[in-house]
Amino acid sequence: MSDSASHTGRHLILLGAPGAGKGTQAAYLKQEWGLTHISTGDILRAEVRAGSVLGQEAKSYMDSGALVPDDLIIRMMEERLKTLGATGYILDGFPRTTAQAEALAAMLKRIGQQLDIVVDLQVADTELIRRLSGRRVCPNCGSVFHVDTMPPQEAGICDQCNAELIQRKDDNIEAITNRLEVYKAQTQPLIEYYRRQGTLVTIDGTIGVPQVAASIREALGGGQ
Repeated sequence: MSDSASHTGRHLILLGAPGAGKGTQAAYLKQEWGLTHISTGDILRAEVRAGSVLGQEAKSYMDSGALVPDDLIIRMMEERLKTLGATGYILDGFPRTTAQAEALAAMLKRIGQQLDIVVDLQVADTELIRRLSGRRVCPNCGSVFHVDTMPPQEAGICDQCNAELIQRKDDNIEAITNRLEVYKAQTQPLIEYYRRQGTLVTIDGTIGVPQVAASIREALGGGQ
């Protein structure tokens, strides 16, 4: 697209509660701008599936909806960012605490990078619960569906590979409620942290995927 080249080397953070649409927006912007999407959740789930030491360490936290400890996330992210060089990226799920944000700032300083904008996607709790509790995922290919808004062609079966869809353990009501409480207690202070840094942009996460992406594009372009 016409403005994609101007965004290729940009560095964005997507903030928002679980279910706010961070992964959806990251995929949309990755395709549009050619940025690397770095999702801590996806990386950690891959480590769990692989049975790695990191995955085994993180699994108990993830299954209960609790945050994986900072030291694990910070070690993982520093190694990942070192491999990117000048490539632009979208951080999805990191940082989640002010300690992680401070660690990220130190990492970026060491490798000569800086953040362009931090996007906070705001969605009401009732909508977040509806989105998350209805989500179904394919354990084989990773495709994501929703029982209301994006159901598979055959109930309970993946359209892509015909595997049986599952509900993630952290998408049951008890875990969702816990995740939202954890988010509010530990992650929302990041909003004030990045507001003080002058990089925060707040966007309504319910206005539709293309409209949210357009709002992010406008905010990022305004910083050029």
